[in-house]
Amino acid sequence: MKILLKHGRVIDPTNGTDTESDVLIVDGIIEKMKPNIAAGKDVQVHDLNGMIIAPGFIDMHVHLREPGFEHKETIETGTLSAAHGGFTAVCCMPNTNPAIDNASVVRDIRTKAKQVNSGLVDVFPIGAVTKAREGKELAPMLELAEAGAVAFSDDGAPVSDSENMRRALEYASMLDMCIIQHAEESSLTKGGVMNEGFISTSLGMAPIPSIAEDIMVARDITLVEYVQARYHVAHVSTAGAVELVRSAKAKGLPVTCEVTPHHFTLTDEAVRSFDTNTKMNPPLRTRDDVEAMKEGLRDGTIDVIATDHAPHSYDEKQVEFLYAPFGIVGLETAIGLAFTELVHTGILSVEQLIEKFSINPRKILRLPSIKIAEGEKTNITILNPNYEWTVKTANFKSKSKNSPFDGYKLKGKAWGVVNNGVIYISL
Repeated sequence: MKILLKHGRVIDPTNGTDTESDVLIVDGIIEKMKPNIAAGKDVQVHDLNGMIIAPGFIDMHVHLREPGFEHKETIETGTLSAAHGGFTAVCCMPNTNPAIDNASVVRDIRTKAKQVNSGLVDVFPIGAVTKAREGKELAPMLELAEAGAVAFSDDGAPVSDSENMRRALEYASMLDMCIIQHAEESSLTKGGVMNEGFISTSLGMAPIPSIAEDIMVARDITLVEYVQARYHVAHVSTAGAVELVRSAKAKGLPVTCEVTPHHFTLTDEAVRSFDTNTKMNPPLRTRDDVEAMKEGLRDGTIDVIATDHAPHSYDEKQVEFLYAPFGIVGLETAIGLAFTELVHTGILSVEQLIEKFSINPRKILRLPSIKIAEGEKTNITILNPNYEWTVKTANFKSKSKNSPFDGYKLKGKAWGVVNNGVIYISL
């Protein structure tokens, strides 16, 4: 298959490229890059005037729900949702049933991912830190790594036991891999459903205090300093946690973190609607926390934007707020929210946005970097930064529609992706 992309702006921070160019792709390989390439016979031509060609985006925090919860999402629907949202790769978290705590589950997920949607989206499993994610006994980490796991996490729950966390960090370090922590001191969050503060008090909701996150990040950084292992904070949400990561980086410790679009966009004021799609863990925080997320992104403390895509069925969310499960879908709104909240407001440049969606997560996970150059395999995300659109959850490709952003007007969207010899056009 031959594809000719005309008049695109190629931005590749890895090699410093920022130039307008045509790109000719033949059987998944970039054959030519230069202005005014003539279209030959049997060439699929797309005019990308005003659009950006970037290294393929990866979401390093996704819940594909398969195996075990296929009524919420499957590998097929989740990867289609990813492609529609502008991602050529995702990392799937291990809170499946069974959990991703042995080699056979890792291999099954990787095999299935190559069979669906023509293998368009690469899927990299995250192995569990502990068996069945119960926090009691370490999972066979070497076996998981050899099967293809790219990091370890008990996401959905923290690794609470300090001895287990220390050993997990040490073993991961031997494999040059990182531990991804769902940072929460659980003794402080029992029964909590939203951020602790004025609004939780006024609504009479059981609270989740910000210090629950801060305490766990502080403990973990102390362990990192002791054992010198790589550590990544998932979905950071408090100003205190961002400051702890900033201080750790200043000491030269191998600590990184990610933030979700909903945590740099919404505050706990949204919970006043009692919309169960505003219930997530960590919860929506205060305006000061949101501003801390944006400052962390701007100054480089926050390395990655990841969605924590967490599908739940319609029935599961159509209950009282207290009983609804935590989590929202995010793959199909992430880029629009990032452009709207961060790029068009001057907090991030387009190059920085690409770093946080593509370059940095691959560095953290030790995945090969993507190069947009002649002779390289094509793995690109194509962005229309000025496309104005309204979120309609009914049109999502994800099996679940649980998003608080239905009806939001956004500016910026993925036009499409090309990966593994397949092109997918969203617009």
